[in-house]
Amino acid sequence: MITAEGLTKTYGQHTAVKDATFACRPGTVTGFLGPNGAGKSTTMRMICGLTQPSSGAATINGMRYDRLKNPGREVGVLLDASAQHAGRTGQEILTVSARVMGVSKDRVDHMLELVGLAGKPAKRRVGNYSLGMRQRLGLAHALLGEPNTLILDEPSNGLDPEGIHWMRGLLREFADGGGTVLLSSHLLREVEAVADHLVLIRKGEVIADGTKEELLSSSGTVVRALDPHLLEKALDAAGIDASRTEGGSFVADADAEAIGRAAAAAGVVLLELRPADTRGLEELFLSMTNDDIASEPQS
Repeated sequence: MITAEGLTKTYGQHTAVKDATFACRPGTVTGFLGPNGAGKSTTMRMICGLTQPSSGAATINGMRYDRLKNPGREVGVLLDASAQHAGRTGQEILTVSARVMGVSKDRVDHMLELVGLAGKPAKRRVGNYSLGMRQRLGLAHALLGEPNTLILDEPSNGLDPEGIHWMRGLLREFADGGGTVLLSSHLLREVEAVADHLVLIRKGEVIADGTKEELLSSSGTVVRALDPHLLEKALDAAGIDASRTEGGSFVADADAEAIGRAAAAAGVVLLELRPADTRGLEELFLSMTNDDIASEPQS
């Protein structure tokens, strides 16, 4: 389990992260989302002990990262796939880490096989790897110590569609086995496909924290009538706020019973009355970060 309580990081007059509080529970994948510069990487670095918080604390399985006796056996970390020794082979990198962690050579071979780097790729120098291959090696390194927690920052960068699908299945299987996953990614559809829980951060502050179902459900009721004009008048008379859609229906801020009674009182014939559809993660993300995205410099 990962717990962040009041994590704050300031650099002079600039506050990169402010009072970030959330939890990632066993058996779940938590999608950690936000626009560029929102504070995602800084938060993850504080959780992993690479950046000292100005205030607040983070724990993994109840302990700070720097207090874990053998961190690699409890938490697998992939924050920067390029931060690997370019002059060593993939197999050498995993072998050195295995010795430090007390992991067998068989585990190294198994991880290389799992991520698709067994054989000739394992004997190539990492400096000659593509970004996708480095991501695969980074994930193999994160899983090497058989941890129960994964912290991954943009692990899908450089992967082709087949590789992204493979990683999604791997993370889902890890969580379904009781593991805890904190996943940051700009690929919103992939996060939506694999995540159980979502945390959104904007300008260093957590602005949304909840299950995927809670955050992606739309409020309101969709209603459509034989005569839209009469329906609009009936809703207005009943004091029900409603917005008209392009298809001629309305999304009303009331439950089905209240809408049905208002329509019946006005003699309006209804053709449709149902809860509003759930929205996608992209819609949620844009609705909460639109100002930030609009202010980003255009290339």
